[in-house]
Amino acid sequence: MNPVALIFFLVCAAALLAVPRKWAPVPLLIGCTYMTLGQGIELGPISLPVYRMLLLVGTIRVVTKGESLPGGLNLIDKLMIAWGGWMLFASFFHDPERAGPVTTAGAVFNQTLIYFLIRIWCADLEEVGDVIRIIALLLVPIAMEMMVEKLTGRNIFAVFGGVPDWVVIREGKLRAQGPFRHPILAGTVGATCIPLFIGILKRHRIAAMAGIAAGIVMVFASASSGPVMSLFACGAALLMWRFKAHLNKLRVAAVLLYVTLMFTMTKPPYYLISRIDISGGSTGWHRSFLIEQTFKHFSEWWLFGTDVTRHWMPMQGIAHDPQHTDITNYYIGFGVSGGLLALLLVIWMLLVAFKWVGHIHDNRIAQWPDQSFMIWCFGACLFSHAATSISVAYFDQSMLYFWLSVAVISSVYSILRLGAGSAAPDPEVLDSDNDDIDDAESVARANAEWRRRLWERMAGDAVGRPGEPR
Repeated sequence: MNPVALIFFLVCAAALLAVPRKWAPVPLLIGCTYMTLGQGIELGPISLPVYRMLLLVGTIRVVTKGESLPGGLNLIDKLMIAWGGWMLFASFFHDPERAGPVTTAGAVFNQTLIYFLIRIWCADLEEVGDVIRIIALLLVPIAMEMMVEKLTGRNIFAVFGGVPDWVVIREGKLRAQGPFRHPILAGTVGATCIPLFIGILKRHRIAAMAGIAAGIVMVFASASSGPVMSLFACGAALLMWRFKAHLNKLRVAAVLLYVTLMFTMTKPPYYLISRIDISGGSTGWHRSFLIEQTFKHFSEWWLFGTDVTRHWMPMQGIAHDPQHTDITNYYIGFGVSGGLLALLLVIWMLLVAFKWVGHIHDNRIAQWPDQSFMIWCFGACLFSHAATSISVAYFDQSMLYFWLSVAVISSVYSILRLGAGSAAPDPEVLDSDNDDIDDAESVARANAEWRRRLWERMAGDAVGRPGEPR
């Protein structure tokens, strides 16, 4: 670790331990986003890049300060724990040198801690909005740096290692990547964060506009088809807000459309991916063929995963493991690492999160359109990640943004579920039929009173300020 990276880590770590709970995600996001995977510490077989060390510092903070899950353990929490336990168990059936318990423990450490730390710290909608505002401002310098890459062909973040000095060129186009391991991942982060920024437009207009502009610039600078498709997925999910009353019918229609395509196309419908080439030089055929080969070789990986996928594809293996082909699909990656159960647990978590977004909208806060739309934007962000995962494997700090969207939905749902229980605030505060709550000032007062009473129940006694646990 060079001196600059060391100082950067120490500052982020100190801030992570010192700031109030509502701001704890900020130093974690800054440290994970701005520092490449080239900086860290190697302890024998254990690799500790900066973002993993910050996750460890975050865990220390949670333990020492006694911070806990808002609303208690919920279904997604249990599924995440089950996923981690199964992955560790399945790792004993893999090559210890390549995908054994040590390697798998690192992957489980990353995903579970990202989820649970954000889940613990994001315990209030207004606080989440403040954190999203910081994310918007956080992406602006990265977008600017990626444009510099497009103009100069040099990556400034290369001084930290982990990313190439010279920008990758495909089909004559420079593909900027900033601190991320691949241009597609950089563009994907920019695209999938845009719904979050749209969700805070009325609260933090300037920051939200800056974030939206930064996201679009990151997509453009990456010169990749994947992020553009992520942007389309965001737009489609946001558009569904206008048709939210007909979502069940639309879902049925989508399933029927897919079944119809199965019987009318010469190849499976997922081969439509191979026809997408927005930026030029797209590898859509590889992604479609990988899905087909995964089904074909189902018997090899379904139980505990597999250590050999090189024979699935006609091209060479990947550089860091010649026995594997390039798994450009996040879901298939879980299957290769932990078998069918690991894959199904991840999909189950996503389905539950989507269900909760709809449940939140249909119940407690449907009478407050701003908050309801903000929750919908969380769902749009997650939908974009879920759609992108069909053709992109998250393998660097970009996974932070994937699991952040799941964690925020999980935490907000747990808080609202607690508020809807037998100990809910008085009907005069939250009654959806109360005509007194008809202006912004009244809504703000009702929100504050609701949060204050909610934290009183969670902490066991009165607290000093709304939104802050004991």
